[in-house]
Amino acid sequence: MALAQKSLTWHKTTPARFEFARAAINIEFMPTATPPSRDAAIETRVFWERFKTEIIAVLIIVLLAIAGFAGYRFYSDHRAAAASALLASAKSAEAYQQVIANYPNTPAGADAYLLLAEAQRNERKFTEATGTLQVFINKHPNHELVSTAKIAMAANLESMGKNDEALSIYQQIASIYPNSFNAPLALLSQVYLLKSKNRIEEARRICETILTRYRESFWAGEAAQELRLLKPNAASQPPPARTIPPLLTAPSSTPAAALPPNSRKPR
Repeated sequence: MALAQKSLTWHKTTPARFEFARAAINIEFMPTATPPSRDAAIETRVFWERFKTEIIAVLIIVLLAIAGFAGYRFYSDHRAAAASALLASAKSAEAYQQVIANYPNTPAGADAYLLLAEAQRNERKFTEATGTLQVFINKHPNHELVSTAKIAMAANLESMGKNDEALSIYQQIASIYPNSFNAPLALLSQVYLLKSKNRIEEARRICETILTRYRESFWAGEAAQELRLLKPNAASQPPPARTIPPLLTAPSSTPAAALPPNSRKPR
């Protein structure tokens, strides 16, 4: 019985051992793939031959862009220099208009609008000066001198007697450009207009605002002087409580005992 079991075990394991050995032999003698080449020069050459057309096209585009940008910078700088030279020699409204017409997109062309408006104002052409300033604001809304242009517009309106419109522009400047150097000037300009309208309390509050927010500016001294001159409006203060002296009370409210003896009526 033991011999039979041993024989059965040998027959079961022997084929398995044979299959395992044959698999090992096949793995040992299995042909393997050739590893890819690691030569960088060969790989680079293959890449170049495959994509050289695209690479050349990209390089040409980059070179053209660099050349175009350099040419544009040279052209812009040359125009800006020519515009600055022409503006420096301009002394009349016609000369400023020439700078604007010939060099509209240059810094000198933008500055020419302000100088043209000043020349028109000096000739008392307030409507034309205001129109010039408005064109400047429309064309250059982000220019650092926009608040200055608005100040000049308000001054032109004052000169034409349009104080309400001027006051509105001064209020806009102080509200929209609180950090600009024109903000305290716009506030102080409101004080003068409010004084002319006898709005004394509003003028006093604006002077106090200038002294609080812009105490380091030149206009703070002007505001302090105006505040000393502005007296509180007496009409805006409540009248003091009126007290009636005892001797002036109505006779009906006076006790009979308080009357002199000879003033009592006999019964």
